Amino acid sequence: MAGEPKECAQVLGHLLPKRQCRRSSWLCLPKSTSSGGESLRTVSGPGTGWSSAECGKTSGRPPCCAVPHPCLPGFYGLEEADLDKVFRLPTTTFIGGSESALTLREIIRRLEMAYCQHIGVEFMFINDLEQCQWIRQKFEKPGVMQFTLDEKRTLLARMVRSTRFEEFLQRKWSSEKRFGLEGCEALIPALKTIIDKSSENGVESVIMGMPHRGRLNVLANVIRKELEQIFCQFDSKLEAADEGSGDVKYHLGMYHRRINRVTDRHITLSLMANPSHLEAVDPVVQGKTKAEQFYCGDSDGKRVMSILLHGDAAFAGQGIVYETFHLSDLPSYTTHGTIHVVVNNQIGFTTDPRMARSSPYPTDVARVVNAPIFHVNADDPEAVMYVCNVAAEWRATFHKDVVVDLVSYRRNGHNEMDEPMFTQPLMYKQIKKQKPVLQKYAEKLIAEGAVNRQEYEEEVAKYDKICEEAYNRSKDEKILHIKHWLDSPWPDFFTLDGQPKSMSCPSTGLNEEMLSHIGQVASSVPVEDFTIHGGLTRILKGRATMVQNRSVDWALGEYMALGSLLKEGIHVRLSGQDVERGTFSHRHHVLHDQNVDKRTCIPMNYVDPNQAPYTVCNSSLSEYGVLGFELGFAMASPNALVLWEAQFGDFHNTAQCIIDQFISPGQAKWVRQNGIVLLLPHGMEGMGPEHSSARPERFLQMCNDDPDIFPKITEDFAVRQLYDCNWIVVNCSTPANYFHVLRRQILLPFRKPLIIFTPKSLLRHPEAKSGFDDMLPGTHFRRLIPEEGSASQNSAGVKRLIFCTGKVYYDLTKERKTRGLEDTVAISRIEQLSPFPFDLVKAEAEKYPQAQLLWCQEEHKNQGYYDYVKPRISRTFNNTRPVWYAGREPAAAPATGNKKAHLVELERFLDTAFNPDAFQDQS
Repeated sequence: MAGEPKECAQVLGHLLPKRQCRRSSWLCLPKSTSSGGESLRTVSGPGTGWSSAECGKTSGRPPCCAVPHPCLPGFYGLEEADLDKVFRLPTTTFIGGSESALTLREIIRRLEMAYCQHIGVEFMFINDLEQCQWIRQKFEKPGVMQFTLDEKRTLLARMVRSTRFEEFLQRKWSSEKRFGLEGCEALIPALKTIIDKSSENGVESVIMGMPHRGRLNVLANVIRKELEQIFCQFDSKLEAADEGSGDVKYHLGMYHRRINRVTDRHITLSLMANPSHLEAVDPVVQGKTKAEQFYCGDSDGKRVMSILLHGDAAFAGQGIVYETFHLSDLPSYTTHGTIHVVVNNQIGFTTDPRMARSSPYPTDVARVVNAPIFHVNADDPEAVMYVCNVAAEWRATFHKDVVVDLVSYRRNGHNEMDEPMFTQPLMYKQIKKQKPVLQKYAEKLIAEGAVNRQEYEEEVAKYDKICEEAYNRSKDEKILHIKHWLDSPWPDFFTLDGQPKSMSCPSTGLNEEMLSHIGQVASSVPVEDFTIHGGLTRILKGRATMVQNRSVDWALGEYMALGSLLKEGIHVRLSGQDVERGTFSHRHHVLHDQNVDKRTCIPMNYVDPNQAPYTVCNSSLSEYGVLGFELGFAMASPNALVLWEAQFGDFHNTAQCIIDQFISPGQAKWVRQNGIVLLLPHGMEGMGPEHSSARPERFLQMCNDDPDIFPKITEDFAVRQLYDCNWIVVNCSTPANYFHVLRRQILLPFRKPLIIFTPKSLLRHPEAKSGFDDMLPGTHFRRLIPEEGSASQNSAGVKRLIFCTGKVYYDLTKERKTRGLEDTVAISRIEQLSPFPFDLVKAEAEKYPQAQLLWCQEEHKNQGYYDYVKPRISRTFNNTRPVWYAGREPAAAPATGNKKAHLVELERFLDTAFNPDAFQDQS
């Protein structure tokens, strides 16, 4: 063509959407005529053109690409003749390859090849030019999707394994739920491609989280779990060899270290166990990934990474996805990029997408963190493989999140027993006609000459034989071992058979020199020319005075515990909302220079030159996500104290899913221990119904000890109780006991979650202090603090023994002194509520044989501890001594919002506690 080529920037500006680049076209199969709006959508193939508008109509959603077909005559003032004009290409596009000018017709063809085939790319919302150009190059450059013969044959072999595994299970156990992968078999080669490319880029460990669909296939063909171990899970006659409840097969996890055959490098793969609560495992995976990065010094995520799998409905519907995304770039929470893979079935159980989300795509939540989103037709394995390679390269290059959306379908119902035709008849009529992807891909390679039919059939027969042989071996198994499915082993912490190395706990006390040294660190600023706030200067002087007087308050007791563990080489991580200062301005673990912006100092990291590092980090305003993250962090190693503190204990219920599904039953379900500590500020202080109660009744209800059985008292009873429980629940009334319980958490020969109801007003209560003598060598955590005043010297004259826990003790002692009843009323504090200290309660009550037994709490009767402690105290004496109650009356709300009403309630139950005639008329 004669003449100089015209500039193409303006034309390309029209062709490429500026507002957003949902650069994909979708083919709707079928065109729905039902009112339900069902449709099956796959990324379009060659020749289908821009069918997005039609898709928008049938699916009840906005079209996938809001840009009309660029070749519509006259739409941009162009005529047919203009299509053969030559335009100079701008530097912002890579469609030219080595050419700098193309005809408009060729420009359009190449753009359609890049963006209107089986891959759709969303990235124009990313506000980083380098990243956008990187993506453009990956998808626009001509010939990028070329694969070698070996790559195609490997891909076919992986598709065979993925497909035939599900078919084998269906043949052997047709009436069993297994949540198979049929309809998205490309997931297996997708994951293996990501792992191969990541291994090539230096990754040594991959932590994965996923829902139930396809889990067994991933375990078998990605993690490489022994097939016979998987098949055993289908045998209903096998008994579990491990204690606990166990879990269904499609919830179990796995840990495996092996050689990656593509890169010939070692790689560790860990699939986290998870509950049915979709997406709940996301922050847990991120926390464990962060921990592994921390312990191996991987400060930029080059050696350890995470992969999260999602379903389309859950990815759009579950708020924890959003919470987890917002941890992705926070300094103390980032894992330096996660690859998200969405198995997009285009349905959620029985719910159509138009009823399941308001956004065009299920992946739109990822846009909030500028993660590129690659939509790909899962019936095109080569396109899937290419996209997954790009995703792995993106993560290695930019260390940011990326999403791969495998647009697929679900061949069966929600599970193999479910009938999808009830609710999606047209969709499932179409699915039944859909040729399986393995068959399509095999035919494609055979037509290309990449393999012949005999080679393909031999590959199928080879894997079928592997499955049959494993099936025959599985018949020899007599018992199920849940521990074979452990996702986070601690090999050096336990004996070879997974038992504690001892059943004792050493003293948790420290020598006076260490207490004084840590106290000096806590009351100083170890950095020169650092200006602190005047109010903080007074606080540090107050700490120094306490150290001189050999005493500690709550904040200093915590400092002693954490600082000593750091000196002993134990990493400590304290996380939560406002934990650096403390909600109640008592902690001050991070000092801020008053004159230099962002200049901070953490004195706890100056305890000893050889200490372990201390991490204290304010979290995002999230409970669910952050608690899940810290739980995952605590899974990685038993040699760390990981604490999560709620801003107020009341707010922990936003994270109830993590507590109910992971922390309380985690060991019973998955045979994995966890030593996470929950600090839950609790206390009825007139602050209203949302700032008073950490809901202790809920934690106590989930404790697994039996109130009707008085345990056998042995020499190791206290430690044995801890080993047998599912978690430990305490409410300390002294700084020394708080100090001891934190140190005990690490010195125990096993790990259990620890729930601590922490105080608010006691943080500055003049009587809530402890002396160094209570923290010296030989001292321990006191499960029960008995009466130690004059009443203990007059046991025969004591008329009433009051058991209580926590802050109310100080209200009781003040009232007792006011009434002059120190000689006739004894007050005993149960510091460890669960496991219940049967032995100490029995000894304390037997000391006062003439005394009435009374439980006093500041919480309402239907809340707090009463329903837990009453049957246990009664059982201690075979129900021969009644246990009376003094406390607030039953109520729906945790506390009143009226200050006067609060004080009236307090006065009323204190009167009940000390009135000798309070229970005279009760049988």
